[in-house]
Amino acid sequence: MFQIGEALVGEGNEVAHIDLMIGEKDSPVGKAFANGMSNLSVGHTPLLAVIRPNLPCKPYTLLVPKVTIKDLDQASQIFGPAQAAVAKAVADSVEDGVLPKNKLEELVIVCSVFVHPKAEDARKIFHYNYGATRLALRRAVDGYPSVEKIMYDKDRAKHPIAGFRVPRLWMPPYLQIAIDITDIDKVKKVISEAPDSDRILLEVGTPLIKSEGAKVIRKLREIAKDKFIIADLKTLDVGQIEADIAFNETADAVVASGLASIDTLNKFIYEAKRLGIYAFVDMMDVEEPLTVLKALKDTPNVVILHRSIDTEDRAKAKWGIIKEIKTQFKNKKILCAVAGGIKPDTAAKALKAGADILIVGRHITQSKDIERTCRDFISLLGEDIDQYRVHVE
Repeated sequence: MFQIGEALVGEGNEVAHIDLMIGEKDSPVGKAFANGMSNLSVGHTPLLAVIRPNLPCKPYTLLVPKVTIKDLDQASQIFGPAQAAVAKAVADSVEDGVLPKNKLEELVIVCSVFVHPKAEDARKIFHYNYGATRLALRRAVDGYPSVEKIMYDKDRAKHPIAGFRVPRLWMPPYLQIAIDITDIDKVKKVISEAPDSDRILLEVGTPLIKSEGAKVIRKLREIAKDKFIIADLKTLDVGQIEADIAFNETADAVVASGLASIDTLNKFIYEAKRLGIYAFVDMMDVEEPLTVLKALKDTPNVVILHRSIDTEDRAKAKWGIIKEIKTQFKNKKILCAVAGGIKPDTAAKALKAGADILIVGRHITQSKDIERTCRDFISLLGEDIDQYRVHVE
């Protein structure tokens, strides 16, 4: 046996975070157990979990403090409520049948324990560490999480301690507000008046970036901390460098022009995906978007079917190829965005054609009631994503 478990339980300074390994004494876990007891490090002294002095639990469990112990107050919290909590949780897990009674002498556990230096309440330290250890043990034995759960939750969950959410495009359709205005005060007004919905994406438009520089992305991040922000650079050359620029300024996605060379687009898509941001390719004025997509080494995350502002009165929307794109690349997670004169009445038609993202600019940014106008579009998109966000377990 070589099982791994993890659990976070509680709140405040007493929050408990447990990482543990279970394995036979002659397994890598057994070696780690022996090394931990014989190779001590300052501030991280491992200790056996005991229910009370002179009564260790079985399987024998080695506690390893995650936080450097600097004084006796901290030491008493580890050599007290935390130690007892872990030992009691192991013993109760044996009693409940989570750990096999017939293998208690064969197995050992290495348990990494977090106790915040500012933790004060001994009862909470015990309570939270007991619960986290019980949960981590159960998860280790059950092989939790399954691959299916990881794939399902990875873009839905929010880490409670990170302090921000990394938004991902996991539940289309979305409304993308194209902010092409160059007055920074008006830009902030648009962002502040837009509804607080996960269905809204913010596009830092090309005119705004040209006016203020790429650093405007970081400035807007300060007032739109958890929003999905797209840097519309319309890259035509040095695709790798421009993807780096967008990433360094905290953008979640970056846009290249489909008119760029295939070599440029390949480097652009590779770099964006390497950095973990979304690669958008804007097919404005591209005669055969499918031909471009088929020529690429890898597909972009999002394809934009775009009528330019200067031609939207006479150019025909290319929504008809959405179905073909999704058929041709059905094994890829490729989203289709539509842009160019999108209004609530045309938005419904675009969604029916299979659009995943509605890109709307002037109709929102020049509206006298930005919130209401946004909600007109959001009403077409379905329920708010927050209703389906995964709760911390």
